[in-house]
Amino acid sequence: MNIMKRNATEYLYEWKNRNNRKPLVIRGARQTGKTWLVRDFGKKSYKNYVEINFDKIKNISKLFETSNVNDIIKNLELEFDVTIKEGETLIFLDEIQSAPEIFAKLRYFYEDLPDLHIIAAGSLLEFLLAEHTFSMPGGRIEYLFLGPLNFEEFLSGLGQEKLVNYIKEYSPDKLVPEIIHEKLLKFVKKYFVIGGMPAVIRQFSDKEDYKGALREQKNLLQTYIDDFNKYKNRIDTIRLQKVFLNFPLQVGHKVKYVNIDRMDKAKDLAESINLLNLARVIYSVKHSNANGVPLGAEVNNSDFKALFIDIGLMQSLLNLRFSDVLNSENLIEINSGALAEQFVGQHLLYNLQFYEKPELFYWNREKKNSSAEIDYLQQIDGRIIPVEVKAGKTGSLKSLHLFVSEKKSKIALRIYCGVSERVSLATIMPGEEKQNFTLISIPFYLIGQINRFIKETND
Repeated sequence: MNIMKRNATEYLYEWKNRNNRKPLVIRGARQTGKTWLVRDFGKKSYKNYVEINFDKIKNISKLFETSNVNDIIKNLELEFDVTIKEGETLIFLDEIQSAPEIFAKLRYFYEDLPDLHIIAAGSLLEFLLAEHTFSMPGGRIEYLFLGPLNFEEFLSGLGQEKLVNYIKEYSPDKLVPEIIHEKLLKFVKKYFVIGGMPAVIRQFSDKEDYKGALREQKNLLQTYIDDFNKYKNRIDTIRLQKVFLNFPLQVGHKVKYVNIDRMDKAKDLAESINLLNLARVIYSVKHSNANGVPLGAEVNNSDFKALFIDIGLMQSLLNLRFSDVLNSENLIEINSGALAEQFVGQHLLYNLQFYEKPELFYWNREKKNSSAEIDYLQQIDGRIIPVEVKAGKTGSLKSLHLFVSEKKSKIALRIYCGVSERVSLATIMPGEEKQNFTLISIPFYLIGQINRFIKETND
């Protein structure tokens, strides 16, 4: 079996060796690999590793009832028959949402035992943080946001390390041999089908078991739906399930409540969308006027596009045939381009530092009768980068030219099936002064390198 690798592991090592380290809280949707990540890191990197699961171990939270952290450590040493030493032991508090009072005590570990290494994680942790009744340990904890595996991690999971290294060293000014280009696009198609959920990749990796992967996807989707019962005291779970199952149909489009259920109230549907955003199983890609950074400063909360948690789960819910995706000559045409937008969107969503909250924006011209739209916006090195998902080298890129002309952008990005290139252009807007800019065009498989390409571009 190929060994799963996560880029977040490197961040954990940096956290471990930092002098000003704080208790680390990992945030992310269920089944994105939080527990595996910490367990693998802890067992490899520490002399002693103590894992406490508040869901599985009955009454274990009673060991934390005292406010004296030294007494808590003694309790844990007795219970788990280990010696806990600062710098040599990692304590992992898993499913901490089941014991919210423990979350509040993380501040005391930081204040009284700052050299003790502690990581916490849990499913639906966002609800705990959104509705807490305890005093938050503000300034005394730090976060790591974890999503599905990206394309390069997916390649590693399939044992394709040479391709990963090739991608990491690649320059957009270099010509990719056609045979390598086609090989990488074939793996992109496999990612379209399998996605980035760890359990699905493990099922698929050894023997390219597509049926087994589909079975695992269906199991994960049912797990999410079963979770909705945890909200039954707060909201109509039938409506929540309806929104969840409908959202893949909305990907790539501005969300209109009438397209989810024309008979339901917009306010109620909006509440369900907000809950599913908190659970991180869907994302609202919000509109920004993009007049400056940060992009979130000019957000229109009522104007947003849909993004699902994972492309593999999305195609599973849409019941697309594997063969149709794998044999498609043009990725942008699959499901009218929705899968291509999902692929790009879920990568851009986590195109941040691990400590930054994932968020993503798009732009459309708000003038009447205007159809101009930029699929996504990225904020890189203080610059706003428009990102278009396109089919090929042909086409006028009218919306991109309009955005560059209006916002005076110096760099724009196109993601498509063609080969990479970096060219200098001038806008072609009638009646408008020409604006010079650099257009970076990259194939889907280079999406993980866009930050590097932008930084290397002289504008």
